[in-house]
Amino acid sequence: MINRRDMMVGTTVAVGLMAAAIRPTLATQNAGPQKGDYVLVCNEDSQTLSVIDPVVNRVIKTINLTSFDEDPRPPFRFVTGGIMPTHEAMMEKALFHGAIHVHGGAPSPDQLLSAISGRGSSNIYLIDYQDLSVIGNKPNPQAASDTVAERITSGVLVGREPHEPTFSRNGKEIWVALRGEDRIAIVDTDLARAESAGAPVRAVRSYVETIYGPAQIWFSKDGALAFVISQKESKIDIFRTNIGVDGFSAPTRVRTIDISEQDPFGFTPFQKIAPDGTEMWMSHKIADHLSVRSVSERYDLVDYIDLGERARPNHVEFAENAKGKVVFASLGRIDDNGPGGVASSRIAIIDRDAQAGRRKIVGTFFSHGRESHGIWVDPDATRLYVAHEQDELPGTPNEGQTVTSVFDITNPFKPVFVTQIPLGYLDLPSGRLRNKKSINLIYVRPGAQMHTG
Repeated sequence: MINRRDMMVGTTVAVGLMAAAIRPTLATQNAGPQKGDYVLVCNEDSQTLSVIDPVVNRVIKTINLTSFDEDPRPPFRFVTGGIMPTHEAMMEKALFHGAIHVHGGAPSPDQLLSAISGRGSSNIYLIDYQDLSVIGNKPNPQAASDTVAERITSGVLVGREPHEPTFSRNGKEIWVALRGEDRIAIVDTDLARAESAGAPVRAVRSYVETIYGPAQIWFSKDGALAFVISQKESKIDIFRTNIGVDGFSAPTRVRTIDISEQDPFGFTPFQKIAPDGTEMWMSHKIADHLSVRSVSERYDLVDYIDLGERARPNHVEFAENAKGKVVFASLGRIDDNGPGGVASSRIAIIDRDAQAGRRKIVGTFFSHGRESHGIWVDPDATRLYVAHEQDELPGTPNEGQTVTSVFDITNPFKPVFVTQIPLGYLDLPSGRLRNKKSINLIYVRPGAQMHTG
């Protein structure tokens, strides 16, 4: 068994490394985060989205997906006897119509749009990067000094427990894994804009039956295949998308693969395709492993990678530059004695250039936060961003705050910690709502073709 406590990666890189040396095809002073890029963080417990400017590494906006303070009158404020209930209690009230448990997120291929899932409210929301707005929000007719200016849209109702949305490769559809059901919702992107804005249309084009508890869909590089993983069954469902001349799909099942040997617990929450399109990588959270399958006619198992006892992998991400090709895996487990003696999770490093069938962890590094979850790199593979589910501990610089961590990965085998970004608060008329429990994290460069697999 790999002892991850003894695998802390060194954190020294050459000072003054020129951007031209990072990636020969991107030999420019502009390599790395650029003006107009955004990092979007989904905060499940506060029903908010934190928008980070990766050039300056700070939160520049918190997008409100709650319906708090839209109406100044009781019982809309849910105040009883002068006491306001907790945030969690408010969400259970019948008159609350905002998002519940903001969780999944994905960018469109042109990165002008993101789809965000509300697990508890059974819907998705669309975020427009032109002005960082929620599509469909409207001016609040009751807006005053003690109310918010916008009334939140209901988005698009898709079904029970929408875990993760994924855009089709041409951007015309959003496939949503309904973890509380045994089907996928396929949404027309243009109609989703219209439905979110209140038009009398139905954006869900169809539902496709699949394995029980689908957690996520990811497409092959050419968009011809869709891979479906599950958090309730030890199976993978593979569909041919059959994209027509109109750009829309007509899915047919190709094969269902039994993965009980790799994931006997039936809990596979996340997957992503390698940049070259040849492999699908997936995390088996309770089994503490990653598995890799060939994107080919046989879908053979290529690698099965042990991450260590109770590693609890969440997401995987790829980084490829002049220094090498690696796969990062965020680990949910929290280890004592992290940097500065503070408890922290770790990120695993796998050398993707190693021989297929023999790939393994070659190092780990502390995430500088507790319970690491969503991870994403910038298009030039110079920076890694890590979201965390838990807040920082008392006595630390960002105590009581959920943080996003940033690492320099110009040498992806030796990530160097850059900073923690505290996510802060959403200021509402009734008080400050703390941004907390970050799940997904997305790096976007609006208008550019999506750089990740």
